[in-house]
Amino acid sequence: MSTEQDLNDDTEWERIQASPEFVELRRRLRNFVFPVSALFLLWYLLYVLLADYAHEFMASKIFGNITVGLVLGLLQFVSTFLITWLYVRYANRKLDPVADELRAKIERGE
Repeated sequence: MSTEQDLNDDTEWERIQASPEFVELRRRLRNFVFPVSALFLLWYLLYVLLADYAHEFMASKIFGNITVGLVLGLLQFVSTFLITWLYVRYANRKLDPVADELRAKIERGE
C-alpha cells in the first residue's frame, strides 16, 4: 500500500535517475570500476594459476627464504591498496563534483 507521498518520491527518484547529471555520474563510475575490477581479477587469477600450476617458479627463491610466490602474494595486498588510492583520487576529481552538483540541484528543488 503506497501513499501519495511514496508515489511522488518514486517519480522524483525516476526523474533524478534520468537526469543527464546522474547518467554522467554512473558513466564515470562504470568507466573506472569495470576496467579496474577486470584487471584486478585477471591479476588475482594469474596468481592462483601460478600457485597451482607453476610450483617450481613460485618456489624460486629470490633471496634468503623469500620466494616468488611470497612476493606475488604480498603484491596482491599492495595492488588492493593501490586500487583503493586510485579510486579515492578518481572519485575526488571526477565523481564528487558531479554528485555534489546533483545533490545541490535536488536540494534546491530543481
